[in-house]
Amino acid sequence: MVKKIIKLFLRLAIAAGFLSAVADRFGWWPADVSAWGNWNSFLEYTEIINPWIPISLIPTVAIVATVAEVVFALCLLLGFKTEFFAKLSGILLMLFALSMTFSTGVKGVFDYSVFSAAAAAFALSLLKEKYLEIDTLLHKKTD
Repeated sequence: MVKKIIKLFLRLAIAAGFLSAVADRFGWWPADVSAWGNWNSFLEYTEIINPWIPISLIPTVAIVATVAEVVFALCLLLGFKTEFFAKLSGILLMLFALSMTFSTGVKGVFDYSVFSAAAAAFALSLLKEKYLEIDTLLHKKTD
């Protein structure tokens, strides 16, 4: 049972992290706790951590990252294809971590625990036993 609770905690924590970041870039967090606070500030940050990407593509990168975070978070919350979306989450978080490291240095990556979040996502992808996941219901319907 402990393993099931750990898996649920990982799913919820990773999803909450993604959704919190998305809420921040849309200004849904109070200004005193916000990292970006609005979409334009997020675009500026996206440009800072991706200096090798042409400026004309920065809005596209920001939109793709935001959509990915929302989709991955929802799939993790629901327990839909958990192992697959956990791996994708780990990859996305590693991309964030590497972009941050090579553009602004490693301190921010450690301060924001991006490597830890990526490791958690990859660990989640290894936990195969289902617990409170929509996949359990979908699998039973196909049997």
